[in-house]
Amino acid sequence: MADDKGVLVYGECVNGGLAAMTLELLGIGRKLADDLGEELAAVLLGDKVSDLAEEAIRFGADKVYVIESPLLKDYVTDSYVAAMDKLCQQVKPTILLMGQNAVGRDLAPRLAFRLDTGLTTDCLELKIDPATKLMVQTKPVYGGNALAEIVCEQTRPQMATVRPKCMEPLQRDDSRKGEVVAFDAGLDASAIRIKWLEKVKEEVEGVKLEDAEVVVCGGRGMGSPEAFDQLAQLAKLLGGALGATRPPCDSGWLPTTSQVGLTGKLVTPTLYIGIALSGSSQHLAGCSGSKNMIAINKDPDANIFKVCQYGVVGDYKKVLPPFIEKVKELLAG
Repeated sequence: MADDKGVLVYGECVNGGLAAMTLELLGIGRKLADDLGEELAAVLLGDKVSDLAEEAIRFGADKVYVIESPLLKDYVTDSYVAAMDKLCQQVKPTILLMGQNAVGRDLAPRLAFRLDTGLTTDCLELKIDPATKLMVQTKPVYGGNALAEIVCEQTRPQMATVRPKCMEPLQRDDSRKGEVVAFDAGLDASAIRIKWLEKVKEEVEGVKLEDAEVVVCGGRGMGSPEAFDQLAQLAKLLGGALGATRPPCDSGWLPTTSQVGLTGKLVTPTLYIGIALSGSSQHLAGCSGSKNMIAINKDPDANIFKVCQYGVVGDYKKVLPPFIEKVKELLAG
């Protein structure tokens, strides 16, 4: 481990630019690197991504590794794991950060296995212990009812995935200078077992659930698919998105793309309103990062009341209509 040094951020490119998650990782990566007195590097993978290297430098990176290949045009597990494995074996970062998103959840555990190291997923906070110089990784456990601090003492890199919207990106600094390094991953097309056959873009009306600042979520207790019309109305009034727990989605009341939870979408809105849902650990794993939580449930012992800031014990059929009318009144005034 004596040869390991520096912080490495896995960067994602979306629609011709750096993903918001990448900017957040660069922000926390910069702080970790400064606390260690070491370098912050980023890595960009794709077919044509070199133009974004300077942007990563402006947002905090000292060095950017660019891995370009037609085999990296679209995310495929085999090619991306192979490229990252080769880079990490050569660069030997002491810390490696990735996003807790679809790519990160697929790529990070496979890469950790190849590198024979540990991985802490869904981190809410990262910091350097001044005494040990180890990265302290804080993540929710028990469905968001507690927080655990984890350190990786024996292996390197110390790997973590970070929950979206938990870290602040740095202000863009056009005066920053850095180094851009083209890295040859030596990818072998014959070793790639997966091929893209078709891409189907999710059609979303209004704001995407995972990007919404306000999320209105209903559970099994709504009773019927028609009952979700009220929730959709409230979500629209607040400029937010409609979500659901797993049972309504499994029943076909809402599409599976509306599911919030461990096996669904992860949301971190400013305001989360949970209606007629108990607050299972699986569901809370997908929404415990919400800044403010309001719950409406007729069961006073529902688990959701243990984690929300504001709770209403009552039948949503009686509580929701006047609540919606009050929202309309406030918006009109």
